Formats: sequence, structure tokens, C-alpha cells
Amino acid sequence: MSKKYINTENLSISEDLYDFINSEAIAGTDISIDNFWKGFSKVSHELAPKNKKLLNIRKKLQMDMDRWHLENYEKEFNTKEYKSYLEKIGYLKKEGPDFKIKTKNIDQEISVIAGPQLVVPIMNARYVLNAANARWMSLYDSLYGTDVISSEESTSERYDPERGAKVIEYTKNFLDKNFKLKNSKWKNVNKISIKEHKLKLYLDKNSTELENDEKYVGYRLENEKVSAIILKNNNLHIEILINPNAFSAKRDPAGISDIIIESAISTICDHEDSVAAVDAEDKIIGYRNWLGLMKNNLTSEFEKNGKKLIRKLNTNRKYITKIGNKENLHGRSLLLNRNVGHLMTNSAVLLRDGSEMPEGILDAFVTSLCAIHDLKNKNNSRSGSIYIVKPKQHGPDETSFTNLLFTKVEEVLGLNKFTIKCGIMDEERRTTVNLKECIRTLEDRVFFINTGFLDRTGDEMHTSMEAGPMIKKGDMKSSTWIKAYENNNVDIGLQCGFSGVAQIGKGMWAMPDKMSDMLKQKISHLEAGANCAWVPSPTAAALHALHYHQINIFDKHKDLKNREKAKLYDLLKIPVIKKPNWSNEEISREVSNSAQTILGYVVRWIDQGIGCSKVPDINNIGLMEDRATLRISSQHIANWLYHGICSRKQVLEIMKKMAKVVDEQNKNDVLYQKMSPQYDKSIAFKTACELVFQGKNQPSGYTEPLLHLNRLIKKN
Repeated sequence: MSKKYINTENLSISEDLYDFINSEAIAGTDISIDNFWKGFSKVSHELAPKNKKLLNIRKKLQMDMDRWHLENYEKEFNTKEYKSYLEKIGYLKKEGPDFKIKTKNIDQEISVIAGPQLVVPIMNARYVLNAANARWMSLYDSLYGTDVISSEESTSERYDPERGAKVIEYTKNFLDKNFKLKNSKWKNVNKISIKEHKLKLYLDKNSTELENDEKYVGYRLENEKVSAIILKNNNLHIEILINPNAFSAKRDPAGISDIIIESAISTICDHEDSVAAVDAEDKIIGYRNWLGLMKNNLTSEFEKNGKKLIRKLNTNRKYITKIGNKENLHGRSLLLNRNVGHLMTNSAVLLRDGSEMPEGILDAFVTSLCAIHDLKNKNNSRSGSIYIVKPKQHGPDETSFTNLLFTKVEEVLGLNKFTIKCGIMDEERRTTVNLKECIRTLEDRVFFINTGFLDRTGDEMHTSMEAGPMIKKGDMKSSTWIKAYENNNVDIGLQCGFSGVAQIGKGMWAMPDKMSDMLKQKISHLEAGANCAWVPSPTAAALHALHYHQINIFDKHKDLKNREKAKLYDLLKIPVIKKPNWSNEEISREVSNSAQTILGYVVRWIDQGIGCSKVPDINNIGLMEDRATLRISSQHIANWLYHGICSRKQVLEIMKKMAKVVDEQNKNDVLYQKMSPQYDKSIAFKTACELVFQGKNQPSGYTEPLLHLNRLIKKN
């Protein structure tokens, strides 16, 4: 990649980024190149100082918080006095009157279809395509290839008939629960046909039909024979494929060869926590993939079993309705774009004073520009909206700034006002305690709120660093504040009219190999009120989709509206332990766990530019990790160091010990670079240590400044 800059309109733009925008992104829109750069420069120079001012407010508020805790450290914590102080310094805003969000032109995948949500790193085209195509997944494959189905035979390439029979049994039970037959079970059906567009199900001696015929949507024909019937439950479709000649249908009396289940309803294409994008070269990779998605022409070539394959976006799924009309079901997950937050700058574009442009401003312009292609072809959003998820915002002043930024982008790009919709990640403490007012600033744009345990806990730790040593990470999930946080997000969302309009989301299932556990546990997200929740893979999306057949989330919302609301005082309870009596062994185990997590993630980030991957934990269980994991782990050790729970010498020894563990876990990776025994020569090891030893001084406990700095050193 070229390191040259093009100077235009008081900006210095990376030559490669300049060429990408001019020749690829703008081409095919109605925007002139000159007008784009003029508008981009004007807005950037207008908003960059405002962006900087907001970051300075973060610093001041943190200093104010630190001062209060230091002055009151020896006193018994008084929540009332603490709340008054937060109001005095402007951390806690006055709550205004009740209101309902006014967001218009929302796609059904956001408003009325509840289901799994994937998060995928935008820099990997193959992963992105897999995620986009995960709207429809084989339930047979998803069950057979995971631990949901137990058998003595491993999930090897050799087909296990016993395992296959259990898959069929599982799917028939699923059909019996959600698509009940009159006076029979699906296992008894030996023939499925369509007569005059009506569904006919035959048993040995007689016939039956669905208890609720409204769940029958239509069918598909192939060579004049019925090849699929389409059913719907809780706004989610399934396709029962019929092919008696297929291998998978040999043991099915009705000739059913698979159940195709509507799975990843929406997907966040991520430019933030799951990628390592530190310069123009990296940013262009992400932007180009997003552009390909918006143009509907993204492809990925790869080799599998010695064969070259090309992956591309799926087409829509055609069918005939029960009244004989030809219709389509959307073939892909609705694609959302997660921009970066307000903190970081990027050398891809320099302002007139030579300083780096705020990366959030760059993302807003370029990702929205790329999305104009979809506004024309409507292969993604049929309602004509651009969906941007905005992370790591601190309170209503920052969400208001985002609204201003999106308004300016719309003006420059010639878009109707409120074309750009905004998702609010409720993952910073100042946003949580002011969530209603944050939503109010975006009441015409907001389409999404969600909770994120890892980032939110990381900010909880950093904000209250001076309050005392934090409880163990594992104890956080049962603490008072986290329960209030999770409930508050749903309470406020429902109060502001999200149900049937916008998404209320919950966090990630981090163990992609533990699908049986996911099926047992993740239904709790629906019970808590989430109409979407994050999953780590297309297979996980297919299996998590089963939960949305079990629970009608919009009925659940009606019940939750009547419960006792989360209390602000509970949100403000800081998870500290003043006089811990942990043994040295307990402390060492806790620090070792966090250290191994940090090293396992950082070494791939720094050395290979991998921002999200399945990282083995200390027990060799693969966990999907992104920067959020790094934030909570580094802040936890930093807090214990600061309060003398552990020593610098002890932590360094543990880091070296865990580096050897991580080296061993990655020994089969040909691209892996060992950290041990020459620790001082490993940039990755140095970075991991800095994240811990300098953790107290990192802005809001974020890991990006140190990661970006050291990745650039590694690249150059």
C-alpha cells in the first residue's frame, strides 16, 4: 500500500483511501467527487474540535470521580450522597418526561421479527459472506455437527446412522412443539403433498393437518413435485425440504431431507472491537467489503479439500403462497454496520493542522457513502435505511453529538434526514445511568439498544478504580449492579416504545463449541426481554433461533412492562470488597486466568492483525474473544495491583508463565510467533504487560490506544 497523501480541501488523505473513495465508493452514486471532499472537509473540521471537547469532559469527570472516592474512602459508602455528587458534576443528568421513539422506515427484521444477531469482523470477506448467508441454515447440519446431539461416535467425516436418527428425532420434536398436528405426531407422517395450494399430510391410514393452519405459508415446486413446504411461527419461517432420494431422507417415512430454519435475522458488520484496523490499509479492507455487501457483489475465493470455491451472497428464496401467488423470502441477514466510537483517531486522513482525523467521523462518512448503493438497489434494507451501531458513547452529550454527525453526513451525501439510523450500545456506565436521555437525543434515529457485560464491567471497574478492590470477575454476574443494569436496559427500552419498533438486545454466547449449554442457558435472554441476542457463528444462530419459536417475545414484553423497574440506587452500587480475605492461591488463580486471556488475544492482535478469534482459555475451552474481553481482564488486574491485592513482581511472573501456556496452545499455528523465552523481544508480550501495568491510566480503561500503537510498530 502507498504511504503517500493527497492534499485536497484542507485535508491530507491517504492516496489509497482517496482512490478507493473516488473510483469505487462514489462511482454509481449521484454524488460528485468535488462535493464529497468539500463537504467531508467542512464537517470534519467543524466536528473534530467538538469530538475532542467531549473526550476532555470524560477526563474531567473521571478526575472528579477519583477525587470523591479518595475523599470518602474511609467512610461507609452513602449512595444518596454519591448520587447528589454525580448530579452536581454533570455525570448524572436530570431525567425528562416520558416519550416514545419516533423512528420511521424500519425493516421488519428490526421491528417485528425477533431472532439471533451475528457479529462478524468486516475485514474477513469469507466470514462476512457466511454471516450474511446465515439467514437460512440447515437444522440437520447444525444439530449433527455439535454437542446438542450426544452419541458415542464423534462428529467425524464418517456418517454415524445413530447420530443421524437422533437428529431426525430432535427435529420431529421441534415440529411437534411449534407446528402441532391434529391428533397425531410428525413422526407418523409418511407423505406430504399440495392440492389446490393446500397442505395435505398423510398418515398410514388417514390424513391430518396443522392445528393452526395460519402457520402454513406456502410451498415450492421442483420438476412439478413438491420440494418444500414453508411454515411460520412467531414471525420466523422454516422450510421442510422434501426429497426422498436424498441420503438424509432414507430413514424418513415422509421423505423429509432437511429442515431449513430462519436463523441470523440481522448481522452487525463490525469495524470496531472484532477487527485490528490501525491505518488506511486496514480501513480500506473493511470499507471495500462493506461496499461489496451494499453493491450486492461481494465474493470470496478460497480452497477447500483441494478445490477452489467462490462464495457469494445468497439470492432470495422463492415460493408459492397458499392462495397461489409467487412470493420471495429475503435470502440474507439484514446487515448493520458497527462504526468505531469517539475515542480513536486514524492516520488515514489528516486535518489541516496535521492532526489525525477522529475515526468515528471517517467511518460515518465512508460507510454511509457505501450504503447509498443499497438505497438504490434495496437488496439489504427494503425500507431505505442505513443502520449504524455506535459503541462506547458516554452519556447524552455524546449521543447528541452522534445525532449531529449523522445529520451532517446526510446533508453532504444528499440523503433524507433520518435515513441513517443509530444503534446505542449500552456498555458505558454514564450511558447506563442516563439511558433514557441518551435515547431521547436519538429518538428519530434509534433502532437498537443492547447490553454488553464485558465492556460495561470494564468501565465499571475503571470509573470506580479509587473506590477499592473489585470483587472477582466471576462474582460480577451475580452482583446487584449487573442485575439492575440488565433489567434497566429492557425497562427503559419498553418505556420508550421499542417493542414492535426497535431491537432490545443482549450479549454474546462466547463458547462456540458448547452448543448444548447454549440451548439450555441462552433462552434466558428472551425471558429477560431481548428480541435479539448475539451469537458467535451461523451454527449458533440456527440453534439459538429455536428459542424464538418457544417464546413470543412481544407477549413477553407485555408482561415485563408491569414488573418493578430497576432502581438507580442499585445501578450505583459499586462492586468493591473493602477487606478481602482471599488466599494467595485464589489471587494467583484469578490473575492467571485474566493474564492467559489477555495474552491469548493480544498475541494474535499484534502479530497477525486478528481482532476476533476462538482463543483457548486456561482450561483449553475455546472462547470467542474480542477487545471487550481484553478490557475487563486488564482493568481487573490493574485494579488489584493498585489496591495491593497482588504485586507487580507477582503479576509479571504470572504473565511469563501464561505466555508459555499460550505459546503451547498455538504451537500448530504456522504464523504464530512465540513470546517465550525472549519476552523482551516480543511486542505482543510487551503490549499485554502495558495493558495491565498502565491500565489505570488508560482512557476509560480502553485497550485501543496501546493496541494500535504497538500494532503499528509491528507492521512497520
